[in-house]
Amino acid sequence: MEDPEKILLDNVREYWKNALSAEQNNEFNTSVTLFFKTLSALADIYILRKEKHIPTSHANRFRTLETKYPEIYRILDRDFPFYQDSYKSKLDMETSNMLKQDVKKLSRILGIEL
Repeated sequence: MEDPEKILLDNVREYWKNALSAEQNNEFNTSVTLFFKTLSALADIYILRKEKHIPTSHANRFRTLETKYPEIYRILDRDFPFYQDSYKSKLDMETSNMLKQDVKKLSRILGIEL
C-alpha cells in the first residue's frame, strides 16, 4: 500500500501546478478551487503528521483544526467561502492570488516544497 503522506504530497503538487496554469489562463474560478484543494491537502498532511490519521470530510478537517490547530484553521476558514463562491460567482485575480499566498504560507509552515 502506498504511503498516505506521499499520496497527499503528489495531490498537493498536482493541484498546485494546475492552479497556476488556470490562473495564467485567467480561469480564476478553477484556480481558486484548485488552490483551496491544495490548502486542504496540505492541512490533511499537517493533521496526518500530528494526529496519525487523515480527515474524512471538510467538516472533520475543520473541527480538528479549529480545536487543536487554530493557526491552520484560520487560513482555511478564511478561504473556504471563496471556494464555495466558485460554484455560483465569477472570481477574480485578487481572490486567486490571496489563496495562492495562503498555499505558500501553509507549505512553508509544513516545510513542503511545492
